Amino acid sequence: MGDVEYLSVIKSLSDRIVKTQGPIRILDAIKWGDDVQKSFFQNKYRRQPEVDAGYYRRNPLSYDVNEVRRAFQTITQDIHTQLGNLDPAGNIMLRMCREYQRVLDMLEARGTPDFSLISQELYGRSSDTFHAGGPTVADLGKLLDRSLRQIDQRMFLEASPRSIPTQKAIPMLQAWLDRAFPDPEARVRVIESDGIVADAAAGSDYIKLRANSFFSERDLQGLEAHEGWVHVGTTLNGRLQPTCSFLCKGTPSDTITQEGLAVFVEVISFKSHPARLRRIADRIRAIQFAEQGASFLDIFHIFTTEGRSAEEAYTVTSRVFRGSTPELGPFTKDLSYSKGFILVYNFIRLAVRRGKLERIPLLFCGKLALEDMGTLARLMERGIVIPPKYLPPPLVDLNAITAWMAYSNFLNQIDLGLIETDLMPMLE
Repeated sequence: MGDVEYLSVIKSLSDRIVKTQGPIRILDAIKWGDDVQKSFFQNKYRRQPEVDAGYYRRNPLSYDVNEVRRAFQTITQDIHTQLGNLDPAGNIMLRMCREYQRVLDMLEARGTPDFSLISQELYGRSSDTFHAGGPTVADLGKLLDRSLRQIDQRMFLEASPRSIPTQKAIPMLQAWLDRAFPDPEARVRVIESDGIVADAAAGSDYIKLRANSFFSERDLQGLEAHEGWVHVGTTLNGRLQPTCSFLCKGTPSDTITQEGLAVFVEVISFKSHPARLRRIADRIRAIQFAEQGASFLDIFHIFTTEGRSAEEAYTVTSRVFRGSTPELGPFTKDLSYSKGFILVYNFIRLAVRRGKLERIPLLFCGKLALEDMGTLARLMERGIVIPPKYLPPPLVDLNAITAWMAYSNFLNQIDLGLIETDLMPMLE
């Protein structure tokens, strides 16, 4: 097979994956409607939200699952036939086909115990470790929670109140994103939507802000970095790939890297804050509670007892049980933020230590799983994958991040517990 034909085969298979996964919208398929929250609040938080297996049957998927599954099976067979079992691009596409088929299995199992089990297979568990014998994701959640409890609650107050309505927030965020994405052909649109559960959500070239919501300026700065620079930016970079178009779409493994990258960029651009980390820590803890058998009401009351408002407690707990029911296991996607952050952070730290700085921008060439970075680097060397056009502003120049990570490699050798005795008088 000649080079031109080889690239054509990869492109054709890649395009088929992109097209086949098109109808799959995980979060749309598992979300709870506003009516569930309204009823829960009307019942004064005394009864579980009215969600069972029948709730999902009344909200069926918009496509034929078996038809989509067969399409992925056919693509898998064609990858084996046309590229063989050792082709680097083919192996990434095979992984994606496997994951998408498991996603279909998970969505078919909405409202049953299997939903949570498959979710844990795809996104992980709170008991997952970062290396053999190392700390778990749950340990990270506990550490964040413990550290945040030590901070004066006044530090959680926004620098500006959440007083910016959606209609005024849209032009503010639009102006900032126009600076980051100045190419008129790649303009990132900010639009209003009444069909999303979260305050904001990213699409292929747009960010949706929930109608009738209010934002602080800090909220919008975080959305600029998280949703704009990372989620939309990597989608645009994936769409610019001449051959590996599959990089514009992500599987659950890719989601872990994506969310980790987004949190990492928030942190290094100084757009994160304690209240944001509190929400991330609460999500980890809620998932761990649910994995241990806690119900929706159990977790909701834990958070309200700890001082969260009823609205805040409902938001985090419903995120954990969406797709499931209030008394079954959790949907574990929200582990991705912290799990992915640690994995991305350590990857970048090791890239600096080993002098592989060119690997850092490669993280943004599209939607990818960290496990595929070595393969993608080889594909880039062969010109099959191209470098990303859009990078978050803090990473356009790698000098600063390189300096930080060089120090980080040493700082991680210091035992903070041992040095605490010497420094404690300075903090009293």
